[in-house]
Amino acid sequence: MAKRNRKIKQVRADPKTSMSWLCSTDAYESLCCSGYTKLSENPEIMSAVNKICDLISSMTIHQMENTEKGDIRIKDGLSRMMDIEPNTRMTRKTFISTIVRNLLLKGDGNSIVLPETRDGYLNNMRPIPPGQVTFVNYNAYDYQVSINGTVYNPDDVLHFVINTDEDYPWKGTGYRTTLKEVAQNLKQAAATKKGFMESKWKPSVIIKVDGLTEEFASLEGRENLLKSYIETGKVGDPWLIPAEQFEVKEIKPLSLQDLAISDAVTIDKKTIAAILDVPPFIVGAGEYKEGEWNNFINTRIRPLCNVLELEFTKKLLISPNRYFRFNVRSLYNYDIKTLSEVGANLYTRGIVEGNEVRDWIGMSPKEGLDKLVILENYIPAGMIGDQKKLNQGGEDNG
Repeated sequence: MAKRNRKIKQVRADPKTSMSWLCSTDAYESLCCSGYTKLSENPEIMSAVNKICDLISSMTIHQMENTEKGDIRIKDGLSRMMDIEPNTRMTRKTFISTIVRNLLLKGDGNSIVLPETRDGYLNNMRPIPPGQVTFVNYNAYDYQVSINGTVYNPDDVLHFVINTDEDYPWKGTGYRTTLKEVAQNLKQAAATKKGFMESKWKPSVIIKVDGLTEEFASLEGRENLLKSYIETGKVGDPWLIPAEQFEVKEIKPLSLQDLAISDAVTIDKKTIAAILDVPPFIVGAGEYKEGEWNNFINTRIRPLCNVLELEFTKKLLISPNRYFRFNVRSLYNYDIKTLSEVGANLYTRGIVEGNEVRDWIGMSPKEGLDKLVILENYIPAGMIGDQKKLNQGGEDNG
């Protein structure tokens, strides 16, 4: 035990103790991180990706048809399959989330879905894990898809692509390269913070003691000094210490703010938000703003939905007049007052029916509100010419 005390004494008496510790193996393990960092292991990246996946997968998928009077929604077995049960073991929520997650992370801008048919009808759509997919390049504009060794033509699979490759336009590129360094920086910051918070070199109070005191020469002696003069019976009791031997000063140890870790982390988080094109508050680097959110839906979520809509329409529909569409409007953040005012104005102008307005604000349809009305009298739009004030032979005041 005496040998151990002498060792501790020798290290603590060295004026360069802190520098020696920083150069030691313990410090390296506490404050440094090493090894490959997956994008899926970074909390900020996963927060952004999860938000994108949740938003896209929460929208209903409409099967639309072009008509002479405009596009109308078609409800049949195919539309139910796309919107409710695209996979025998998955709902639309998990199915679309899987596709988008593969696009943004492990798929490197590519996501493959294998359609399965029965008696000529679409029966199932199976998302393929990126690790089971290999692309066979023939040239810049032709390729095949290998799934577990089985080769498919591109027309036989659903191939969703983002950020097309320069040399192979049919192939997507992900965010792994651009996000790699930022993810490593955030991992390093987390490791440094953890090591700093767990470090023993952060005393809450520093007491200046006469080093020539006999008790100060050993660890046991220093502990006895603390018990004799510093430790008290109750919380808040004053310390009674000899003026010649002790002097208590306010000394602030190095903090995380001094290391500027917070500022560096904020910058890295905003970089991630910019690369993935999400509002900074999603990754914890800002405050929520309604305008910023609606712009995010319009410039990020809508384009990703277009990627899925076009591939579904191209590969699954035979009719040239039909297409699939995500209900993006459901994601815009409008309060109930705004929706009510807009709906009321459209209703009184004969543009929408009353039940459409009720649907916007989450209310069930009501009998009698399925007709277009106009003006303050709320008469049917087809009877607008019967109003006296619009008839030259009627009364001026209506």
